[in-house]
Amino acid sequence: MVSSERLQANLRELAAIGATEGGGITRLAYGDADWQARLFLIGLMEQAGLQVRCDAIGNLIGRREGRNPAAPVVMAGSHIDSVPNGGNFDGAIGVLGAIEAVQTLAEAGIMTYHPIEVVVFASEESSRFGVATLGSKAFCGELPAAALKIKDKDGITLAEAMRSRGLSPETVGDAHYSSDIKAFLELHIEQGKVLENAGKQIGIVTGIAAPTRIRAVITGQADHSGATPMNLRQDALAAGAEIILLVEQLACAEMACGTVGTTGIVKAEPGVMNVIPGKVELGIDIRSICQDSKQRVVDKLCHEIEKVQARRGVAVNLDILSNEVPVKLPDEMVSVLQGLCDKLQYASMTMPSGAGHDAMHLAAMTPTGMIFIPCQGGISHNPAEWAELSDIAAGTEVLLAAIRQLAAAERTH
Repeated sequence: MVSSERLQANLRELAAIGATEGGGITRLAYGDADWQARLFLIGLMEQAGLQVRCDAIGNLIGRREGRNPAAPVVMAGSHIDSVPNGGNFDGAIGVLGAIEAVQTLAEAGIMTYHPIEVVVFASEESSRFGVATLGSKAFCGELPAAALKIKDKDGITLAEAMRSRGLSPETVGDAHYSSDIKAFLELHIEQGKVLENAGKQIGIVTGIAAPTRIRAVITGQADHSGATPMNLRQDALAAGAEIILLVEQLACAEMACGTVGTTGIVKAEPGVMNVIPGKVELGIDIRSICQDSKQRVVDKLCHEIEKVQARRGVAVNLDILSNEVPVKLPDEMVSVLQGLCDKLQYASMTMPSGAGHDAMHLAAMTPTGMIFIPCQGGISHNPAEWAELSDIAAGTEVLLAAIRQLAAAERTH
């Protein structure tokens, strides 16, 4: 069995790195706290008997050799970077759970046929550079060269941030993992309320939603709020309000497919109370586990926006920032995890993931499974983020059992 006490101690120590007032953490990718946390994890990996290396983009990989070093690797991991003033469990339990699983195997004297690797992916959060899962994209050969030029709010490019940590951006292509991977597993908090409301301890992920992100810039006419009659206005914000409600209405019409729509950015200019807004920028996020459903919302939104433009006399420019494809996780991995939950007598359910994860990129390379545990109130990316130790331990037990089964574990003494 895994050690709950060790998991708790490691979580507590990791949470102290980058800690903020109020109990949260700030560990932005390639920042001082991120790098300090990595040193802590390297120590834990080495204690668990892993040989640790760092790839070209900064992904940490710890290897436990198998009886056949040439056999495909069974891999598990997640990330440790955070949003500003984020929570202590997002990503962290996937990394610490994977290390704990390997430590448990080592203490039990269990050797596996396949090698096992624990991965800590760099820059999973989009907080610093505005683009998520940079490390796992590079790992899977999906990071375009242009990504090295993206900048943080201080104007520091990804390439410059990498150089500050002794990494060579010129060799980032070498991060593409070239060896065979038998399977990848990621343990994660749900970041929603489904498991908690259903009274289940384990969620087995069937698919990972992907977003289409749109920047809508609405240009009208800034005029005096008192001197401009209502019928002579080109109010960019009023047009924006219609578009915001359209996003909500169209997503609601596709709820059966698990589709959601959010307008998370609203910037109005000139931002003066007695001036009709002449320009508005909206940031729209439409995501689903069903590509067809997501595309229907996007297409209908574009069509309805044309009507808003004509009716209100405004111009709307739409910029598609990203258009990612949802990922279905393989039935065989879902079945493996379901069987293990039944064997271990954990109450489980299958469910989609509305949030993106490193696993969505690994799924294109190898059979991939995700294990969710509940988080209190569904709160995440927030200092109030909380997962019970008993649930973390349960998720780690499922992860351990899955690693052992997939790696064909055999006792050596």
